[in-house]
Amino acid sequence: MQPESASYRGYQAYGYLEPGVDYADFKLADQLSRVPAYDGGLSAGQRERAGRILAEHIAISLHEHAVVLPADTGEIRAYNRTGRQRTAYAGLARSGLTAVFDNFMAGASCVTSEHGWKWDDMIYALGFRLADLAKQDFVVHATTVAGIRAAKREGRVALVAGLESSTMIENELDRLDILYGFGVRQIGIAYSQANQLGSGLAERSDAGLTHFGRRAVERMNRLGMAIDVSHSGDRTCLEVIEHSRVPVFITHAGARAVWPTNRMKPDEVIRACAERGGVIGLEAAPHTTLSEAHREHSLESVMDHFTYCVDLVGIDHVTFGPDTMFGDHVGVHKTYAGNYGHDRDPAPEHPRVPYVDGLENPAENFTNIVGWLVKHDYSDDEIAKVIGGNTLRVLENVW
Repeated sequence: MQPESASYRGYQAYGYLEPGVDYADFKLADQLSRVPAYDGGLSAGQRERAGRILAEHIAISLHEHAVVLPADTGEIRAYNRTGRQRTAYAGLARSGLTAVFDNFMAGASCVTSEHGWKWDDMIYALGFRLADLAKQDFVVHATTVAGIRAAKREGRVALVAGLESSTMIENELDRLDILYGFGVRQIGIAYSQANQLGSGLAERSDAGLTHFGRRAVERMNRLGMAIDVSHSGDRTCLEVIEHSRVPVFITHAGARAVWPTNRMKPDEVIRACAERGGVIGLEAAPHTTLSEAHREHSLESVMDHFTYCVDLVGIDHVTFGPDTMFGDHVGVHKTYAGNYGHDRDPAPEHPRVPYVDGLENPAENFTNIVGWLVKHDYSDDEIAKVIGGNTLRVLENVW
């Protein structure tokens, strides 16, 4: 975890309103010390070098949920039903990040329905959060590469608004324009379950990108909206990558060759993404990116996927999308286990963990990632690429 940014003045989410009067109040999880700090075993010199690299270079997390959850996991559904998820300003101020792709937990914002991905619910999740961002001056809502670069110069954090699925647009192509107008700059095709655009990775069969899906990809390209295929089925991934005229992101996944579940991507998809100029961000949500060498999920497990992907497609096409939040992520999975079938096929037996050691929340993720890369003798240029440079290159093409 990095020192607190000098640009952060202590603002807390919805500080312009009165909790318990203007909105429902919840006791929230600790943003900075919910779990013990990770010990990466770095020397003093390695820690100094890691801190310098984060200070000098643009660091972009390609996929997070930069919100604070209730301390009591039994309150997660009630909290999400309000639509007012709390941006984790204090945690982001200690993250060392330049920019974070925040995916707004729209599938869990069950305001009007228990099943998520409804248009109205997504508008609640997006609108409340962006209204709150507008009332403070540390986290900036970024819609351009220039905005990300400006955040770096000013010592602030740029938040890129993203959504993990296009399910909520239904068969309304123009809703993509509306989302772009609201400042959304990255969107997924499908979230595990099939929708009007294509198949999700939980489905037993994958018919690929639909006719409407092809039109949607074309509209996303015209708008300048980055496309994500993390939760799409394999055939749908390949057809999206082929149909898009600009590079596509796999914002948060891993390599199926390292851990054999459908949540991970096969070599064919990772290669296709890279060959068209895209990037894969390595996932760290609990019990996803495991490996035979590190079956107890931790930073080491995730880095096994990193080294495999670098060997497969080269260091110019790999980055990190840890997919974390401030609070009990395992509790979120348990809360919504009945809503989405993420894994069509069971994973091999492995120990269950209460959290992923070293990649538990956005405040610590990139400090520990850079520390690992320093410890394993990656060069400054290589580290700069994988913590943000590769993502920035794609955005300059897509946006």
